[in-house]
Amino acid sequence: MAQTSTDTSAAAEPQAEQDAKRDEPTDDLVTRQHTITIDGRELAYTTRTGRIVLRKEVQTEDKFEGHLAKAEVFLTSYTLDGAEPGSRPVTFAFNGGPGSSSVWLHMGVLGPRRAISGDVNAPEPPPYQLADNPDTLLAHSDLVFIDPVSTGYSRAVTGEKPKEYHDVAPDIESISEIIRLWVSRNERWLSPKFVAGESYGTLRAAGLAAHLQDQHGLFLNGLLLISSVLDMGTIRFVTGNDLPYSLYVPTYAAIAHYHGVHGNRPLAELLAEAEEFASRDLPWALQRGARLTEAERTEAVRRLAALTGLSESYVDRVNLRIEHLRFFTELLRERGLVTGRMDGRFTTWEPDGGRELMSDDASISRIIGAYSAAFNHYVRAELGYANDLPYQILSIDVNKAWAYADYTGRSVSVVDDLSSAMRANPHLKVHVALGHYDGATPYYAAEHVLANLKIPAELRENVETAYYPAGHMMYVHEPSRQQQGRDLGAFIAASSNR
Repeated sequence: MAQTSTDTSAAAEPQAEQDAKRDEPTDDLVTRQHTITIDGRELAYTTRTGRIVLRKEVQTEDKFEGHLAKAEVFLTSYTLDGAEPGSRPVTFAFNGGPGSSSVWLHMGVLGPRRAISGDVNAPEPPPYQLADNPDTLLAHSDLVFIDPVSTGYSRAVTGEKPKEYHDVAPDIESISEIIRLWVSRNERWLSPKFVAGESYGTLRAAGLAAHLQDQHGLFLNGLLLISSVLDMGTIRFVTGNDLPYSLYVPTYAAIAHYHGVHGNRPLAELLAEAEEFASRDLPWALQRGARLTEAERTEAVRRLAALTGLSESYVDRVNLRIEHLRFFTELLRERGLVTGRMDGRFTTWEPDGGRELMSDDASISRIIGAYSAAFNHYVRAELGYANDLPYQILSIDVNKAWAYADYTGRSVSVVDDLSSAMRANPHLKVHVALGHYDGATPYYAAEHVLANLKIPAELRENVETAYYPAGHMMYVHEPSRQQQGRDLGAFIAASSNR
């Protein structure tokens, strides 16, 4: 009697299934060993660079469809060789935008190698260079830099829609899953864990603190919020929202002071006056509107003009409401210059002296070339990772298309999320780094938000602030970078509970 058998080899599978398996995305991490000398001590560390596959459990009509690949997320991890994982902290870091890669924190202040970009009035010339960073946070914590979908080398997989990740909640969910995967695969659940974000990345970080707790039971030791914005209503100049017009005044005063408008007056004294005016008299004047007497309005115009360095006629014409891009364009108009938004210390020549809004932000255009060249060289030559995709440092398209689906009709804010996370985890510490010349996320707006966290008085001691005489990326200023390295290291050490 003839015997029959079933061929279970790959050749017997339908061609479509074979093709699907060949096309199935896989992790492509590359491992390299390195050393760096810090304070005379050589540290050996390992990097793992590449994309890991982000999967999602899919269920339709009560049918489980599988753990399907949705995106490939690029990350770079740094782990100190020979360290005890249980006592060694790990910090997950990203920038914001939305639409920005993690290159700024990675190559600016936290990583062991940094881009040399130069500073105000002395930008580094091409072709640029890298240097060791003796103030790297790696001296205190392992590091994992994450590029959200559509930034860096991170992309949605074939057939998936990138825009599904371009929203507050899906973005937080995807980064949360990357953190969970990394912690689990590297057996780091018992390590002190921190999340560092810059700009919009601080909003993401605060949302992550709550999401990681609620969804995965993963409690953080601390948040490092650099150039913080947790409530977009504090920085968005839209009809009916007068809050930013007040909260920006101390930053306007600081930038005017930097450019000599206030002469030799001490900056601290000026800022104290600006903060008092911004917290009391200006909000009162704005809400009074036509009920202001002529004398009251004249006095408000005079004081606001004196603090900001703008003319009284300009302040009067804009009805006491100085929009930030207008300010950067107006302050030095008579000199033919505009100031930077990200960093008000920077200036550039404005070819059209009659413009209402500046045509270039020198605090970005003067440094982005250095960061782009540094990382594109570093990732291949030193980290050993090759990918022919363009490394998306900063995607304006993603930024413009970003959705806020859960915030229709209300301010985009994670203040309640952070408050809830701190109440549930009373050991959660928060470090907030602020630049006096930051015109994107002004320091006084951050102070306003922190003062309104819904936490008991005893938890307010868990929040610390650090101020730097620089802008949004305060580490562009060399003394600030060095001080920030010390500040962040001290925060990690004090919050690790080891």
